[in-house]
Amino acid sequence: MLIVLANDLPPAVRGRMKLWFIEPKPNVFVSGLKDSVANTVVDYLYQHCTPAAGIMIFKSIKQPPGYEIRTIGTPDKGLIELTGLQLIVEKNIAD
Repeated sequence: MLIVLANDLPPAVRGRMKLWFIEPKPNVFVSGLKDSVANTVVDYLYQHCTPAAGIMIFKSIKQPPGYEIRTIGTPDKGLIELTGLQLIVEKNIAD
């Protein structure tokens, strides 16, 4: 499974994504692609999207925890790694 969340995709990339994915909300793409095709799509995104796109990619993998999160640019939500587990920062707590 591959899920792509974007702040702002270029129109050509967004149109291409609609070939492989459903788009339940604007700039939210979900698909059950095989691993080889998913890797091709991720490579395509890295080649055709600027950091301004703010993309977060969730890809299922066979190793624990069962998913991998990758980013292009700076998405709206932050990403941290805690003892090898990738997590999304929902809210920063001020000290």
